[in-house]
Amino acid sequence: MAPPLAGAVRLAAASRVLVLALSLLARLLFRPYDTSASLTLPCLSSSPSSSSSAASANLSAAVSSLAVWDGVHFARAAECGYEYEQSFAFLPLLPASLALLARSLFAPLVPVLGYRAVLVLSGYVLNNVAFVAAAAYFYRLSVLILKDQRAAYRASVLFCFNPASVFYSSLYSESLYALFSLGGLFYLFSGANTVAVIMLALSGSARSNGALNAGYFCFQALLQAYDAAVQKKRPLLVVLALVAAALRSIFIFLPFFAFQAYGYLNICVHGSSEELRPWCKAKVPLLYGFIQSHYWGVGFLRYFQVKQLPNFLLASPVLSLAIYSIIHYTKMLHQLLQTTSIHRQIITALEERSVESYKKTDDMTVLRSELSAGLTNKAHGNSKVKQRKSVATETASATFHDTLSANQNIKENQDEGTILLVPFVLHLTFMTFTALFVMHVQVSTCFFSLIKACMEALLIHCLHTNFCLMKVSTRFLSASPPIYWAAAHILASPNCSKRWGYLICVYFIAYILLGSLLFSNFYPFT
Repeated sequence: MAPPLAGAVRLAAASRVLVLALSLLARLLFRPYDTSASLTLPCLSSSPSSSSSAASANLSAAVSSLAVWDGVHFARAAECGYEYEQSFAFLPLLPASLALLARSLFAPLVPVLGYRAVLVLSGYVLNNVAFVAAAAYFYRLSVLILKDQRAAYRASVLFCFNPASVFYSSLYSESLYALFSLGGLFYLFSGANTVAVIMLALSGSARSNGALNAGYFCFQALLQAYDAAVQKKRPLLVVLALVAAALRSIFIFLPFFAFQAYGYLNICVHGSSEELRPWCKAKVPLLYGFIQSHYWGVGFLRYFQVKQLPNFLLASPVLSLAIYSIIHYTKMLHQLLQTTSIHRQIITALEERSVESYKKTDDMTVLRSELSAGLTNKAHGNSKVKQRKSVATETASATFHDTLSANQNIKENQDEGTILLVPFVLHLTFMTFTALFVMHVQVSTCFFSLIKACMEALLIHCLHTNFCLMKVSTRFLSASPPIYWAAAHILASPNCSKRWGYLICVYFIAYILLGSLLFSNFYPFT
């Protein structure tokens, strides 16, 4: 294991310990605004839960109360299944994982704490471990794309202490989404397509925006199709690349749409309501879209009102950083394509991706050759195998050095520029547009929540009007690598003012402190 990777893993683990310690300290020092999370209401159907002993009832209630905001819904889905229409807004990967852990690894604790408390405990353990693994994949992915270990490590430090840290250490789906999303992208750009497809499909069963990761395979197919059409002059390869990308994209979308079909069967087909719900009658009965629109008022430009101007101001830090990242890398790519042809960029990107796969394939070829060599011609066969291995190794080495030379020439003209940044920039652009124009901007951030929390009247108003439901931008964009790459660039670049780097650090630290204080006590930071 490379030292920077080990350092990133240790830092991720330390950050989780810090966030958990701050959250627990906040629970000890302050009284939660809403204490209903500890209530254990029975399931509508038969519940598999077992009650805890009287001696541990207080401990069970304390552990159960750690599920706050959306965590209450995830725990409920894991315990009782999807009982209500609005509960289908919470995708099944986290609830299924909680139920699996509670019935296997943590099963001995059920008679002591009770089933619900064990579900909550399982979620905290699972998500914090998943975040550490996600941080490792983030570093490895950053090295692949940025081709600079120091820049990748700086970005990893920011990711470990990102503004949405409290969500990654609680009963939310952010950690699992980051793990499978970042891991899938790492394997995709490493050439392991099968593993990448599986992991990206799992990311789509953790959060709905995971389905957007199919776009990375589309980008890969365009590069391969261009190479096949222009470089190799083989139209059949173009068709194969596009068909493979289409099938992989369908596989990534499949978990999300399968869950929508499950909701349709439960509510529209086998539901107990006498009258069909409105979305059941639609030509495309998409439950998730109806829930977002009906229960949370999500829609294009629905939140553009004069009275909501303060919320746009509150959302400005994370959205500004996202917009800066988009502009920064768009300029970088534009300058890069002015100094290096797009053809050379595509060929270089494909060569980089195939170096490791080529080496592994060559090793397997040599192994098969050795096994197939006859016993009577052993010495002669071994000589040929060694000769083939030497030639193949020299070819791979030459390809690798040619790729490195090309990258060095590119980096001389443009710092850390590569065409592989394109899908990341497009992905971030789409998500930023969605967060700004479609979803509630007040859910982007609550940077000044502490000031409002000091004013009781405004705080109560905040709770009753969902003023600070921070369910979109800070969390929605928190697993997007370009944000951290750009922020790391600002911190290290001599051309950028130190004031901006200072503001970024203050912004990240303030969110960790505010999140640990407010979120864990059921105050508006979610």
